[in-house]
Amino acid sequence: MTVDGTVDEVGRAAEAAVFGQLEALGIAHERLECDPELADTAAFCAHYGVPVEASGNTIIVASKREPKQFVACLVTAPTRLDVNRVVRRLMGVSKASFATAEETQALTGMMIGGVTVFGLPADLKLYVDARVMDLETLWVGGGSRSCKLKVEPASLLRLPNVEVIEGLAFEA
Repeated sequence: MTVDGTVDEVGRAAEAAVFGQLEALGIAHERLECDPELADTAAFCAHYGVPVEASGNTIIVASKREPKQFVACLVTAPTRLDVNRVVRRLMGVSKASFATAEETQALTGMMIGGVTVFGLPADLKLYVDARVMDLETLWVGGGSRSCKLKVEPASLLRLPNVEVIEGLAFEA
């Protein structure tokens, strides 16, 4: 993002990867351009009238020890990702935590507030909380802080390395 809020080259590249994958997989979607200052979930939902329950957060988790391992996790906005028990166990590591903004951008090409399950590296494991699959529609990041995507949760099953996990998140 630039200072004036327009999408910079990094954001354009991330969006190109996201929309390229959506097209390649034939995933129907609705694109909503949004103010980058309102990209964070609570602000986005409040301003654009999207129920927070229909919004998902894509979170990159990193192992604490070298060599670093990363996974992507998708949970509904009202829930919290269970990093310390469930994700750590799934990763097979002794300690894990949220990846830093810098690690997230280096790995995905996306900035926090725009990170999405689409356009991720093909070899990155993606865990989706089972609650996501119960939704009628889901709003997720669009690759940059300037857009969001509305998709049907079932379309997530077309993504590479995806696994639906019961109890990946818990009620906040």
